Amino acid sequence: MTAKKTIIIAEAGVNHNGSMERAMEMVRVAAECGVDYVKFQTAVPELVISTFAPKAEYQKDTDGEGRSQLEMCKAIHLPLEAYATLKQECERVGVGFMSTPFDLVSVKLLADLGQDYMKVPSGEITNLPYLRAVAKTGQKVILSTGMSVIEEIERAIEVLEQGGMKRDDIIVLHCNTEYPTPMRDVNLLAMNEIGERLHVRTGYSDHTVGIEVPVAATALGARVIEKHFTLDRNLPGPDHRASLEPAELKAMVRAIRNIDEALGSGIKQVSESERKNMTVARKSIVAARDIAEGEILTEENITVKRPGNGISPMRWDEVIGKRACRSFVADELIEI
Repeated sequence: MTAKKTIIIAEAGVNHNGSMERAMEMVRVAAECGVDYVKFQTAVPELVISTFAPKAEYQKDTDGEGRSQLEMCKAIHLPLEAYATLKQECERVGVGFMSTPFDLVSVKLLADLGQDYMKVPSGEITNLPYLRAVAKTGQKVILSTGMSVIEEIERAIEVLEQGGMKRDDIIVLHCNTEYPTPMRDVNLLAMNEIGERLHVRTGYSDHTVGIEVPVAATALGARVIEKHFTLDRNLPGPDHRASLEPAELKAMVRAIRNIDEALGSGIKQVSESERKNMTVARKSIVAARDIAEGEILTEENITVKRPGNGISPMRWDEVIGKRACRSFVADELIEI
């Protein structure tokens, strides 16, 4: 049985800060780091954010309070026509393309462009018209669940199913929508609860600092890991602070691939690498002292020592009471 391969998504998001040149570079860097997909965020900001929408606290911390959430998002989003070019660049460098749509126009654009998965962000899990539009695309879905409870997740899945989707085509990501997420709020075991209660494949979208939590999620069985990355954490913008820089992203990919391999088949058996050590590490029944031929074997004249290429100590009771078939010197393997 081959090791599972966790799908790793490098979330470029809006960390390009509205620069197409930087977005293209992020595609190339993500490919070099060995991820499966690089993912952006597609939106017509005026269709997503009202002029009255406040900023989140983390957005205020990173962007200040001088401009509104709408103004901030307009400044850091790429024009819709950019995503076809980004997809072409992904194909050129050999990494999968994905982008998260935040409005109905973007859903249609990305559906027409074609993706392996349509990514539903946490904020849209209660957006009924949006979920119906996503289901209508017929594409497989990865659904993030930050800020939600199990009943809301179930309802969103039901809407997708009512739109013609199969539950098997939905992967649900446990997520916490705080940037960065405090370790005390990760609640990683909720990922397994989602899978067990809703009978779906699960994964994890991470906003913590560092790589420990996504690696742990992989060990717990995550099928998908999504993690923000940036070319430079010191760049201005709302998401850079909770993102990995390229060297860290590469380290996370390496760690996840190691965990994938280490998880194995789940069948407890002797591996080929350890088989050669069985004789060295296990023990056999040996003579505790010199034993004459015909002497009764007792707990006083036999003992257990390495190596393990003789009679197993698990046959101790079978050996006790038998007569020595020949003479043995101390430490010699007993034969019966």
